[in-house]
Amino acid sequence: MTTFHLPDLGEGLPDAEIVEWLISEGDTVELDQPMVSMETAKAVVEVPSPFKGRVTTLHGKAGDVIKTGAPLADFEVDGSSPESADSGSDSASTEAEQDTLAGASNPPSREDSGTVVGNVESGNEILTESVSTSNGHKMTPAVRALAKKLKVDPALCTPTGHGGVITMADVKKAAERGPSTTQNPTDTPSRAPMPAGRPIEGAGEWQPLRGTRRAMARSMSQSHAEVVPTSLMDDADIDQWAATEDMTVRLLRGLWVASQQEPGLNAWFDGVNEQRLIHRDMHVGVAVDTPDGLMVAALRHVNQKTAQQLRGDVDRLRDQSINRSIPPEEMKDYTIMLSNFGKFAGRYATPVIAPPCVAIIAAGAVRHQVVPVIGGIETHRIMPISLTFDHRAVTGGEAARFLSALLNDLSAPC
Repeated sequence: MTTFHLPDLGEGLPDAEIVEWLISEGDTVELDQPMVSMETAKAVVEVPSPFKGRVTTLHGKAGDVIKTGAPLADFEVDGSSPESADSGSDSASTEAEQDTLAGASNPPSREDSGTVVGNVESGNEILTESVSTSNGHKMTPAVRALAKKLKVDPALCTPTGHGGVITMADVKKAAERGPSTTQNPTDTPSRAPMPAGRPIEGAGEWQPLRGTRRAMARSMSQSHAEVVPTSLMDDADIDQWAATEDMTVRLLRGLWVASQQEPGLNAWFDGVNEQRLIHRDMHVGVAVDTPDGLMVAALRHVNQKTAQQLRGDVDRLRDQSINRSIPPEEMKDYTIMLSNFGKFAGRYATPVIAPPCVAIIAAGAVRHQVVPVIGGIETHRIMPISLTFDHRAVTGGEAARFLSALLNDLSAPC
């Protein structure tokens, strides 16, 4: 028996969701035959079969989230016996997975996150939709089954998993303390727990985060955990612009001009090793709003392209993001970020930085404002600009000079 494990689909993401199986158990497949459609945060891709042979087991069904490196399908490969060695797992680990999912009293020695595909070593990983909340306690089905078997009240468990999730180890520790350990009613949170089995009346239905929205949630959580954000805000007087001026292209040009004044904002920061990388080229991560959630596409070599080339790149990446056809390599390795939320509404913002970047610039809605001029007053077009920077890597003076240079360039004629 040979097991195929979900490969890294080239995007650096920890998992992917099964959209549709293109084969069934018992089918005989050819090498490179499309096997399953998987949805990542960026796109829906078809995963080909790495073997020629008979499919014996499919791990997961449509809607299940499979971790990168976890079992996806089992095969009887042509020319091998059913007892032949597994490509990445053995029969002992398979038995351990079954024991864990059944809540056995002798679980495997390594900790189980209780995911949809069985035994996966836990670390600093982010749990998937297999985690459910009941009475305010977040647990996987495997952990919940173990708690029921050991007659452990989840309220007696101290969560140690990511995001307050109760793990197998937490349940075992509570079981070791025995039934005499009870929780004092005065120690319970003031917030009432969610009713078991159904949402609050009139609250609608819970919807698990999928694809792009799940990736967005992870990115925001990572930023909150790693970045020390500080924001500066000011206005750019764009009254000298022509009526046909391309706002996005001007913002992109302004970012490069400002980075010549203060290169430290076109940079990455490594907080673990306390070092930064200042980039010679500028690749701008542009936030794209889609029905599936926020995506960030990378505009490459902004400093080397004409206005016409930049406009073509912006249109292409926007369309690819909305159609979920954008190549994975176009979604990473940007050196600074840009958000043009003002086309919808809003004046100023505190945009969120995606590490390892150290800065994001956001443009608000353009407005008309009365301004003083020599000899009287005039009405000018004003663009609000917000800059959030990682204060671990960027000083307040550097950020202020960067913002000043950006405003000056935006205020200049075409």
